[in-house]
Amino acid sequence: MASSSKKKTTMAKMNREASVRDKRLRKQAKKDARKLAALEPQPVESDEPTETEGAEEPVDEVRSA
Repeated sequence: MASSSKKKTTMAKMNREASVRDKRLRKQAKKDARKLAALEPQPVESDEPTETEGAEEPVDEVRSA
């Protein structure tokens, strides 16, 4: 005659399994984000400086005594 009691899963095992599921979901989300980013058109980079890159104002160092 077989035992009628069920084998119980420990909380530690359930927590490990939940963390594995969460990790897989985060990994899949990152993978999907990379795929979407690859589909978007990338801006064309040029060698010429733009307005913000080359037009920095000189800093005058004036020290009062």
